[in-house]
Amino acid sequence: MAQATSPTTTTTTPNALEQRPAEPRSPAVTPRPPLAQKPLTANLPENVAATLAYLFGWVGGLVFLLFDRRPYVRYHAAQAVVVFAPLNLLLLILGGFFLGTFLPHAGGVLLVLQRLVELVWLGMAILLMLKASSGERYRVPYVAAYAERAAGK
Repeated sequence: MAQATSPTTTTTTPNALEQRPAEPRSPAVTPRPPLAQKPLTANLPENVAATLAYLFGWVGGLVFLLFDRRPYVRYHAAQAVVVFAPLNLLLLILGGFFLGTFLPHAGGVLLVLQRLVELVWLGMAILLMLKASSGERYRVPYVAAYAERAAGK
């Protein structure tokens, strides 16, 4: 008895692309997995970030207020902005450019006032940095309410 043979059919495999020779890839072209996006300040402990917010005056406070989402850091950053921005404005006004131009004979008095404001700036910066680094949520009188509002409390 003869066996009936069926004509052979050619089928394409679903992995036809795998049968091609692999093209060499250069290391620069290989895609890298996406990195986990963490905030820049997430690596800093809260008390260090709050201390750095005071270290650079109102500019540092503004940077931490915009980029850090932790409530403790945001409070101290907002307080840094509210404390040091008016002191900076006062230093600008007392400087030779503004009042020194309009009151040239009061230069000595303006210089003494300017130095007093600079001492207040330095004293406040040291006090607030020490309080923030120790973990205390220190409230500056007359300023804390504005800082809490700015921090989003």
